[in-house]
Amino acid sequence: MNLNLQGKVVLVAGGSKGIGLACARAFAAEGARVAIASRSEDNLRAAAAELARDGFDVLIAVADFIDPRSAFAAVAQVEEALGPIDVLVNSAGGAKRVVPAELNAQAWRTAMDAKYFSYVHAMDAALKSMVARRAGSIVNIIGTGGKVASAMHLPGGAANAALMLVSAGLANAWGSHGIRVNAINPGATYTDRVKNSLETESRLTGKPEEELLKANEARIPLGRYAHPREIANAAVFLASDSASYVTGALITMDGALTPMVV
Repeated sequence: MNLNLQGKVVLVAGGSKGIGLACARAFAAEGARVAIASRSEDNLRAAAAELARDGFDVLIAVADFIDPRSAFAAVAQVEEALGPIDVLVNSAGGAKRVVPAELNAQAWRTAMDAKYFSYVHAMDAALKSMVARRAGSIVNIIGTGGKVASAMHLPGGAANAALMLVSAGLANAWGSHGIRVNAINPGATYTDRVKNSLETESRLTGKPEEELLKANEARIPLGRYAHPREIANAAVFLASDSASYVTGALITMDGALTPMVV
């Protein structure tokens, strides 16, 4: 299948680790010209070196998308170096989990900054040229926390839910300009963050990491966590011409853990 991504300019916000890095690799493998952005220059350089070992050359842009000025500067840097952005993938930010007893105004605001506003600012910046050119695709990688309320993830879940509405709303607002906006909601995905969580739980419980992982995965009908490359494959499809009539979609990828009609 020809996805027609050869030579397309792709910006992956949050592209230095985890799902974002997998997205950068997947788009580069399709022949796209890829830029990755995050707050840490060290992480970006490490990611770029890893991709270079696989034969992929990427542009790096240091940016804190919580700050709208930084988001606009990153987009300007990418477009000056590579040309107008054809695809924006948002995979940056993640809200910390807060137990209900510790919820306060700052916890809610911090979660919205970390996840909601970091995505919104990136979209605001990228949409300027997309609207002018009447072409573009945005893929927001959000999370199932916005669909299933968890007492331990309320601020982050609220940010996720808001991003789902924004994704669908922007798809409606800019569809007439040839712009598509879609979202992916991954469930548990085997990233470094999950590995670190298993290491911590292992130290606390004395149980081997493998045992803890198997117990967690046993709850999932597909029997395992997702791998970042699987989320990335869905992002590549949604951004491609093969999904030319897919917009405003919210795709859940949780291995059927939570059966729901959406």
